[in-house]
Order: sequence, then C-alpha cells, then structure tokens
Amino acid sequence: MYRFILNFLVHFFWARAQKRFDNHIYYSFQEERLNARKSYYFAIIVEALFPKYKNVKKEKIGVIGAGSFGTTIANLIAHNADVLLYAKYEDQVIKINESNTNRGYKINDRIRATGSIELIAEECDVIFPVVPSAGFRKAMQELSPYISPRHILIHCTKGLDADILSDPDLKFLAKESIHTMSEVIRQETTAIRVGCVSGPNLSREIMGGLPAATVIASEFEEVIEIGHSLLSNKNFFVFGSKELRGVEFAGAYKNIIALAGGILYGKKLGKNIEALLITRGLREMIHLGKAVGLHERAFLGTAGLGDLIATATSIDSRNFKFGIGIAEGKNSDAIIGSMDEVVEGVRTLRIAYLLANFYNINLPINNMLYKIIYEDFPADKAIQYLMSYPYSADVDFLSS
Repeated sequence: MYRFILNFLVHFFWARAQKRFDNHIYYSFQEERLNARKSYYFAIIVEALFPKYKNVKKEKIGVIGAGSFGTTIANLIAHNADVLLYAKYEDQVIKINESNTNRGYKINDRIRATGSIELIAEECDVIFPVVPSAGFRKAMQELSPYISPRHILIHCTKGLDADILSDPDLKFLAKESIHTMSEVIRQETTAIRVGCVSGPNLSREIMGGLPAATVIASEFEEVIEIGHSLLSNKNFFVFGSKELRGVEFAGAYKNIIALAGGILYGKKLGKNIEALLITRGLREMIHLGKAVGLHERAFLGTAGLGDLIATATSIDSRNFKFGIGIAEGKNSDAIIGSMDEVVEGVRTLRIAYLLANFYNINLPINNMLYKIIYEDFPADKAIQYLMSYPYSADVDFLSS
C-alpha cells in the first residue's frame, strides 16, 4: 500500500509540473531546455520521496542478461558487491554456479546465476538490464509484475525501440515512434529512477583487466552515484552525465558507423579513410541527434566519440565484424546467422535511415550503408560514391 501511494504521488506531481511548463513556456525551439527543466523538477520530487541508499555495496545487485556484455557488467559489479545474474537457459545457470565460467570467461565467485526473473526483483533493489534492443520491451513486460518504485534500473543496451519496424513497407519514422531503453522501462514498469551505462566498453578487453571507462547517465544524481560506486575499480573509470537520452542515442548511433568501419577494414583501405569515416560519421550522428532534439555535446564525450572510436576500429566489436563479412562478399543474413550474439547496428541503421527520410536530413554514409545491407548495393561502388560526394564544410554541426 505504501509503495502504491508513493507511486501515485510521484506521477501526480509530475503531471502537474508537465502541465505547468507546457502552458507557460514556448516549446518550438526550446524543446531541449524544457525537457531538461522538467527532468530537474521530476528528480527533485522523486529524490524527496525516496530515501537514498547508505551503502549500496552491502546490497545484492541484479543483472538481467548473461551474454558477453551482461557477464562483463556482472563481473565489474562483483568487485564491489554480490551479484545475482539472470540467465535464460538452465544449463547456463548450472555452468555458472558450478564452474564460475560463462561465455569462455572465468568470472568472480561473488556472482550467482538464476533462471528466475522474480527472484532478481525480490532480492535486488538495483538491477542492470543487459538485453538486446529488439527484445528489451518484452523483457521489461516480463519483469514488470515484480518491479515497484523502490527499484533502480540502470540498463546497458545500446539500441532503440521501434515496434513498427516489422512493417517492411515503412518509408518514414518520426521521433515519436522510437524510444530509448530508459523510456521503455518507464512505459512498461513502475520504476522511476532509471539510468544507462554507455561507453567504449569492449567485453574482451575489460574481462582481460585492461583499463577502460564508461558513462552512467541519469536525471538522478543518486543513480549516477550508485552506478559509480558499483562499477568503479582500479582499471575501470566511471563518468557521470545528466543527459540520459543523448547518451542513449549516441550509444545506439555509433554502431552504424562501426558497420562501415568493418567494411573499410575488410577492404584493406588503410587508416586515412578510417579517420575520415570517424569524423564524417560523427557529423552524421550529431545531425540526426539534433533532429530528435538532442544537443551535440552528448556525442562528443566518452559515450559518443569515445565509443565510436573503439567500436568502429576494433575486431572485438560485433558490428565491426559484421562489416568485415560484408567486405568479404557475404550475405547479411548469413553473417548474422554465424554470430552468437546480436549485431545492434543493423537494426539501428534502418531506424536512422527512416528517421532521416522523415526529417529530410542528408546522411550520405548512413544512406550508402542502408543500400549495401538492405538492398545489396556493391560496397566498392558505395565507397566510390562517398569519396566523390560534394561535402561543403568540414565542421558544420557545432552550435554557434
């Protein structure tokens, strides 16, 4: 009953604040500022209603998803707290619990696996969902009956939600039709304090103990502090950001450029054109981000440019590997079928292409990639086209 009353009060005051701002602030060119102010007052209300965790490291932390990155997140957290890891298959649960191994990695003995999503919600107030974007909404629907406003959810999914993608004849996609994973969490559950993890985080390097960094983004300072407390160690640095939506879009968009990076690598075209791809790819990420109301700064930090460099140049990136397969003349479906985990960039590419069509934005790299992957356009011809494209300016995405 207590949780129900708290949830009602939060949503009641949020609705009042939203109505007040919508009535009194000119919306058209101030959308970003308006949303930031709404989020600020929303955070104040929630943080006043919910007491802060005094020592989250004494709590058991949940991780949903036992793929490569879910295992990596669980192992990072296990440096600081006990972890309950949800794995879909019973044989995987048994293997993790009996041998402390998963996906070929030796994992921390503070990690215990379970096949019960209900147990995760029952024993863990802080949960990290690490689920592919295409199945994220369904996963949250399954989790929803066990979630209350006391839970904190920090997702680690670098993709976007768009149910209408199942329509093969779809030509356009407005920003209202796509959702970030934090938006899906709030749509499908009663969780309020949400955040995301995003950055240059290649699983193989992190599991090998190599130094890396990430970003925890949330409107709530408490969520950033908790994420920092749980993930930080001597080899892993955690930045904080209040630009949740921007960080989520940056993490999703950079996967598209990583596909192209793999193609260039597979064609053995050298570092000069790789650098050109990253700079021009960043430009396209920012222009598409601005079309959906985001500021360019979200794309220029660790979760944007940083993640772009790592993902678009590393053989350890699934999106990069996919691009190599395309360069070798393999069919998209065959490449995906040969990989044991999801290539997020292929799905995000279609979303970005349809968004660009709707907002009439010219994104040459995105357009050529779409033709290569979805229309079997020859990669060599696409590269020739891009090398002769009449760009008018080098840097045209910074606000004055």
